[in-house]
Amino acid sequence: MTHYCRVISTTTLSLLLLLLTISPYTKAVEKPHIQKSLSFSKGAIKKQPEQNSDDISHYYVSEKLDGMRGYWNGTQLISRGGNLIKTPMWFTQNWPQTPMDGELWLGRNTFQLLMSCIKRRPIVEDQQSSCWANVRFMVFDLPKYNHPFSKRVQQMQRVIQNTKSHYLQMIAQEHLPTLAALNSKLNTVIAMQGEGLMLHLASAYYQVGRNKALLKLKRFDDAEATVIAYTEGKGKYIGMMGALQVKTEQGVVFKIGSGFSDDERKNPPAIGSIITYKFNGLTQAGVPRFARFWRIKRAE
Repeated sequence: MTHYCRVISTTTLSLLLLLLTISPYTKAVEKPHIQKSLSFSKGAIKKQPEQNSDDISHYYVSEKLDGMRGYWNGTQLISRGGNLIKTPMWFTQNWPQTPMDGELWLGRNTFQLLMSCIKRRPIVEDQQSSCWANVRFMVFDLPKYNHPFSKRVQQMQRVIQNTKSHYLQMIAQEHLPTLAALNSKLNTVIAMQGEGLMLHLASAYYQVGRNKALLKLKRFDDAEATVIAYTEGKGKYIGMMGALQVKTEQGVVFKIGSGFSDDERKNPPAIGSIITYKFNGLTQAGVPRFARFWRIKRAE
């Protein structure tokens, strides 16, 4: 009995060590306290002081990057879920002690490649052959710099200029005069396979949680749901998954039958996994309209 317990203990320890070795994340000491955006609407703009529905000049506008949210606490890079993100040593070399909020980014329409790079083990330290050589940490805010966003933009520029790192950059921030100009900018970004835009009120302070002064503008809504069942495919999809049955955090259950590649239908997301889907508003019953699969939920 003693020998059996010793074997189980040794095996369990080996498995734990293996998981720690292959996992792209390690639980951090503290989950970062970050601000989150609300969806853009003309009403949100009109509620701001000294503005009308055609004036967005009090906002900074930047591209909404389709990457992985990251938080640099001054010494470590942490995911929004509170996990340490393992990178090559040279990736964060010379980064400042200033806390920075940003996005790990590989380029437009490259989310899956980015996640594959982040999860790849072992980490390749050779800069010439590492996939991390093309990744950038795009800074969009300074959480601990207690000034209006306009001042934080100036400070971000100084921080980036004073940091000798090829992998640390700042998201471009600009002013646009009208909603027509904003819509034109959005069309340009979408045409280049971008995700959308972010609007940040210049006078706003960093606010943990949902911030009315931080707005996201996209051509579609997106949300997350848990996979709870499958339905069998028909016609050319016989023998494959036809649709996912999913459940939202609010308890709404519905099916998603579009947006999948043939490979994804042959190898659908596992029961219990969390997926991200696109949709166009809600029905009166609270069910997403025209829901279609987008991807497996990004890592926390």
